[in-house]
Amino acid sequence: MYFSKKLAPFYTLTLFYVIISVILRVVLLFHPITQSTFSFLDTAKIFSLGLVSDVFVFILASGFLWLYLIFISNAKYQKPYGYIHFGILIAIWLYIFSGQSILTEYGGGLATVGLVFVGIKTFLFGLLLFLPKKRDKIRFWLFSFVMFLYVVLILQNAISEYFFWNEFGVKYNFIAVNYLVYTNEVIGNIMESYPVIPIFSALFLVAGTITYFVVKKSKIYIEKIPTLFEKIKLTVIYFLLAGVALWCIPNLAKTENATNVFTNELQSNGMYRFYLAFMNSELDYFKFYKMMPETEAYALLDKQIPGLQNFSSSRIIQSDSAEVHKNVVLITIESYSAEFMKMYGNDKNITPFLDDLATKSLLFTNFYASGNRTVRGLEAVTLCLPPTAGESVVKRKDNKNKFTTGSVFKSKGYQVKYLYGGDAFFDNMEDFFSGNGYDIVDKKTFTPEEITFSNVWGVCDEDMVNKAIKTMNAEAKTGKPFFNHWMTVSNHRPFTYPNGKIDIPGDAKSREGGVKYTDYAIKKFFTMAAKQPWFKNTVFVIVSDHCASSAGKTELPVDKYRIPAMIYSPGFVAPDRYTQLMSQIDIMPTLFRLLHFNYQSKFFGQDVLNPNYQPRAFIATYQDLGLIKDNVLTIISPKQQVKQFGLTLQPKNGIEPDFQLYYDQKPLTKERQDLVNQTISFYQTASDILKKKKYQK
Repeated sequence: MYFSKKLAPFYTLTLFYVIISVILRVVLLFHPITQSTFSFLDTAKIFSLGLVSDVFVFILASGFLWLYLIFISNAKYQKPYGYIHFGILIAIWLYIFSGQSILTEYGGGLATVGLVFVGIKTFLFGLLLFLPKKRDKIRFWLFSFVMFLYVVLILQNAISEYFFWNEFGVKYNFIAVNYLVYTNEVIGNIMESYPVIPIFSALFLVAGTITYFVVKKSKIYIEKIPTLFEKIKLTVIYFLLAGVALWCIPNLAKTENATNVFTNELQSNGMYRFYLAFMNSELDYFKFYKMMPETEAYALLDKQIPGLQNFSSSRIIQSDSAEVHKNVVLITIESYSAEFMKMYGNDKNITPFLDDLATKSLLFTNFYASGNRTVRGLEAVTLCLPPTAGESVVKRKDNKNKFTTGSVFKSKGYQVKYLYGGDAFFDNMEDFFSGNGYDIVDKKTFTPEEITFSNVWGVCDEDMVNKAIKTMNAEAKTGKPFFNHWMTVSNHRPFTYPNGKIDIPGDAKSREGGVKYTDYAIKKFFTMAAKQPWFKNTVFVIVSDHCASSAGKTELPVDKYRIPAMIYSPGFVAPDRYTQLMSQIDIMPTLFRLLHFNYQSKFFGQDVLNPNYQPRAFIATYQDLGLIKDNVLTIISPKQQVKQFGLTLQPKNGIEPDFQLYYDQKPLTKERQDLVNQTISFYQTASDILKKKKYQK
């Protein structure tokens, strides 16, 4: 019984973690984004299996606590061992400080981290060694600090999970892992989007109060430091529990198999989800997904894209007219859902300019984004390739010298640039575009005088407008046509922009404001461009990168992938509506048709104006790969899983048929094997071509 009391630090923190996890699940269950109802069985799974998973996850997370507690003793400070120990710590610190350590060889900030860590360890050991009368008090405060850190991290994780759910409607996933890499932008985004000081002030106040009670319940460990034999018992118990946890956690994750995605998300443990996302950032299609024989896969692909050659996507595109080498400006708009526009039913008048421009353009009314991240949108319009499993090609190591829209333009003598108001280092954009022959115009190229407003994501869209016009004027003077791809930034949390531009204040930090300001900036661009001599010889392509939100009741809610797209060129492209189903990867091949380009294509994207085009759309997350065709959504997922949903239109009054967004997605009672095979064919061959480096320019 006495020994069990010394386990108090473990079971006290475990209990606290479980309580916080239960509260978090209740909050997320009733969150507005959780658009679902739950059966009694669903609710039971969420709170019972979820609780068990939480306990086991925290057992593993308390490994650092075990490591700290197991080395607490008085014996190590006795003469001469204490002085020898202290001398060794000083020697290690000096070794790292010399700059010749193995940590320095690894580069980055590892040596600095090691220097600080060993320095703190040496300082604290010295205090405990040379101030024996103060040792108990110092140890008490160190113990309290460790408990405080655990309490803060537990609370911080719960807050982070809440805000992540608030943004994406899921527990931690691949996106959360990506955010760790770009700490400057992400931390800056948080600082500008949320009242950070009040949140963290409250966090530390609450954490301090809770720590008081945790320490009060568990300080017996340092008041009666366990003997060596008790520490061995404690270690054996911990390792036994850790072994059980390592077996149970992945098996509990297998029970997250409800048809309701929200049930699976709420049942899951956020920290384990983060670990899985971190370990599986690159998904090998050929290990995790359903497959078919290679010859069969390419034969099916050839039926969808006629004229393919030699187990590849290569084919000859031949026009019956002379090529037209007009300038091309591709504008990809950040986080721009179709539902923001008036024609799709929005009554807030937040896109007045684009609403008007759409009536003067070739408008694609049934257009779907490939993914739910900017890099997926950039990948789609640049590579015209289905969204393969794992990380976007933009962020992969093998992302250079690909067959791109830029390479097609370059082969025609165009100047090719990528314009971005932020730092193109973010999301690996600079590496990708420069590695594929694009010149980069980003925030680093701005002079101080060219920046009137900026936030963590970069300069405001108006500043980018001015820079773009200046860039295009210089390009026009060379006599060579130009292709410029501009990615906007202002319609992104924290949604800040200059005040006085639109009727929504820039410091209101509202989504509607971000949308309307971007619309305002694009209007300014076209107003300025119309005054330039190159304007009449230019084609403008306007398309969103992805929707504002991707959360829904199913893995791939189709309304969350519907985006606006249009091609505008007065006197060259007649205003019209194209109403057939199409994908983001098709917009540029369709433009090349309008320009009558002759080229050898490797694109999976197709010219949708071709009479042979078979309507379909690709939508995906980093692991769920979908194909929409014949009012059926087919999804292939890791572990060779296949799901199919029938899509039944849910019309809303007052909206034209071409612009209806919402579908009821119900699992098919009878599988459409032909669509399953087509889905596998598209994604398997795309993955194969990338793996075998057949998508090089």
